[in-house]
Amino acid sequence: MSSPTTSDPRYQQIHPVHRDVTVPLPEQPIDRFVRPLARFLHVEAASGVLLMLCTAFAIIMANSAWSDSYLSFWKTEVGVSFGSLNFQHSLRHIINDGLMAIFFFVIGLEVKRELVHGALADLRRATLPIAAAIGGMVVPAGIYLSLQYDQPAARGWGIPMATDIAFVVGFLALLGSRVPNNLRVLLLSLAIVDDIGAIIVIAIGYTQELDGRFLMLAAIGIGIVHLFSRIGVRRFPPYIFAGLIAWLAFHESGVHATLTGVILGLMTPAKATIVPDHFRQYLLKTGEAFRGDGWNSKNHRARKVREVQRLTRETVSPLEYLETTLHPWSSYFIVPVFAMANAGVVMQLTNIEDPVAIAVTLGLVVGKPLGVLLFCLLAVKLGWAKLPAGVNWGILIAGSFLTGIGFTMALFIDGLAFGEAGLDTAKTGIMVGSAISAVLGMTLLMWTLPKRKTLHARA
Repeated sequence: MSSPTTSDPRYQQIHPVHRDVTVPLPEQPIDRFVRPLARFLHVEAASGVLLMLCTAFAIIMANSAWSDSYLSFWKTEVGVSFGSLNFQHSLRHIINDGLMAIFFFVIGLEVKRELVHGALADLRRATLPIAAAIGGMVVPAGIYLSLQYDQPAARGWGIPMATDIAFVVGFLALLGSRVPNNLRVLLLSLAIVDDIGAIIVIAIGYTQELDGRFLMLAAIGIGIVHLFSRIGVRRFPPYIFAGLIAWLAFHESGVHATLTGVILGLMTPAKATIVPDHFRQYLLKTGEAFRGDGWNSKNHRARKVREVQRLTRETVSPLEYLETTLHPWSSYFIVPVFAMANAGVVMQLTNIEDPVAIAVTLGLVVGKPLGVLLFCLLAVKLGWAKLPAGVNWGILIAGSFLTGIGFTMALFIDGLAFGEAGLDTAKTGIMVGSAISAVLGMTLLMWTLPKRKTLHARA
């Protein structure tokens, strides 16, 4: 006689299935404070709102009576020493090279997910966002270089190239169901390809003198990570240790250390180890231990709990597990702290009129949408791609202006191009250009997208 399955009435008589299952944890006083915060963090626009608040805080502090104290705080020396080895840098440097490595690791995970399971996995679907992203990088860089040709600030050509995905997601969330899902997918895929382009720009365009010895050590660290994956190491600490070796080696080699995060993210496996059916059978067998007083009298309970935790984690891929674990830290801690450390710019009228600020602003406000639209039009006319369902040229024009919000990556490249603290005039151009792009994009989207009444009527 076959054993009953979960859908079999015989099984449900033995193991009643409750449709409204809640986590059996007792209510704690702190839950009353944490639950509203958790609800806020689950809103898509929350990370963009938090980033905007931190940026405003940095600008206000940089233009207040506490300006000197605030700006000098990020220059505070932080470090550790071990014997003759001494690692000491400013707090801003630790944030930009250390914490941002985790941000770039999350980007690497997102890129890997899109390449394996997302919109970039299918070449025909990926052609349009790839073309749009290339245009959105080439044209802004061209505008900047044409205005700064043969000038010392020409080194900042990469600043207006990237799109800030957090702000784009936040603004699209504000429009709710009016935004076609295909437009969301297109803009998010474009931003992912943008990030890939920015990573290549950082690796090629902003790498100083290279030290072959440390590059070799970094390659060994990356090789150890690959070896661990091949031989089936499932614990995270060995990977973290090898990744730290690679990060330190890249940091000393002349290649920007944050690229370690991207490489490790792209190397993360995208396939789960345990088949769900096998895990389901394991849970049914393990559940026997909780019947009656069996669990209270069972030996080695802590070991059993650790085993269940480990096997539960193995039902999802390392990529999915790490992305869902680290993404909140990246969005709600690392990027806001980065903004507070780097967005503090003294706002002066002379900065807005500076040629560097004008070049950055035009690159973001004019170059990004122009490049996106020209390359999309070219891809469609050549028959390589077609506009997705629900997205016409008017909606695409409106959405293309949101790609001019180039905040986080733009500030990051500004620091690479003009020194750790960046250039105030370039930061001013980033702020002004991103703000104008946001206003134009939202205004045009509200005008071109169908009204909610029309959506309900169609439904």
